[in-house]
Amino acid sequence: MFQKLVSHNEDIERLVKKGFAVGFDIGLLIVRDIPYLDEQKQLKWGVIVAKFVDVDGKKIEQDDHQIYFAGSVPHNVDGTPVANLSGGPCPLPLSPEITDFVIERSFSNKPTAAGKYDDFYHKVETYVGFISGPAMHIYNVDPYSFRTVETFPDSVFNFHDTLTSRAGIADLSQNFSEDIVAIIGLGGTGSYLLDFLVKMPLKDIRGFDNDDYHVHNAFRSPGRLLGDGELGRKKAEVYQDRYENFRKGLVIKDKFIDVSSESELEGVTFAFVCVDKGSSRADIFDLLIAKKIPFIDVGLGLDRNHGSINGMARVTYYSSEDAEKVKAENLAELNDRPDDIYEDNIERQ
Repeated sequence: MFQKLVSHNEDIERLVKKGFAVGFDIGLLIVRDIPYLDEQKQLKWGVIVAKFVDVDGKKIEQDDHQIYFAGSVPHNVDGTPVANLSGGPCPLPLSPEITDFVIERSFSNKPTAAGKYDDFYHKVETYVGFISGPAMHIYNVDPYSFRTVETFPDSVFNFHDTLTSRAGIADLSQNFSEDIVAIIGLGGTGSYLLDFLVKMPLKDIRGFDNDDYHVHNAFRSPGRLLGDGELGRKKAEVYQDRYENFRKGLVIKDKFIDVSSESELEGVTFAFVCVDKGSSRADIFDLLIAKKIPFIDVGLGLDRNHGSINGMARVTYYSSEDAEKVKAENLAELNDRPDDIYEDNIERQ
């Protein structure tokens, strides 16, 4: 990934050729070995970090004119803080693989003429001039170590997750990195859950549905319709094709889950149950409870009465410890209702 970004971005390549210690985190450009002076005019070494926007998986651009810095406040040769570096304390979480520094503050120096830097080379050079100039003058040092850190954090996504880095929640996202989530039923509820979950950094996602994909499904599921390329095929095939270019760790099977499907749920840490039939739901509940897998059951019930439709949406959480107790409260239908128009018109298939 390091070589891919360098070879497809001329400004990054210029930084590397000049000798800057360039590296990357997810959504972040990292430049290590930045010299600066502390308040006692002692030589210190910091790290510049800048957010980037992934354009097409290869080309990256600046997010804004600001940077983040691992280090204390840089000072001038006379012991005063460097001017033109507004900002302040501002931690930014990094991926767990980055352990050699901690971001402590942000700096903001917006070019007055253009309002933005030409590229990353222009941006890094400008900030290094402010931050490192005094240290370079006194100690005859420079940031050109020609060192590269090519480790790029592993990701389940086929694109850089720059949304997470922009929001500063990389540490929170990592809480899901070992989870394996199952979605049982990919109808009007499960298909939307799938659309959201594929964009989470889950280790694996397993989907199960043995129905076909017809025109009516296109009106109650996210994403585009490819006409003859999708209609009449199995839902599992359609959704696998639709999302597998976005991430790894996605397996959607043309399978009906019941009490005999224990092997399909091996290793699953959480499940969503999105089925329309009460009898199917009962079997799935028994399997998940037996395997001590926490799950959420989502249900909709509709009745037509005197020309109007009344209904209720239900979301019920079953923890691995209290699932039997919650099941005994009969919050979810575990028997089939022949008069349920929800099953007939909306959630069915």
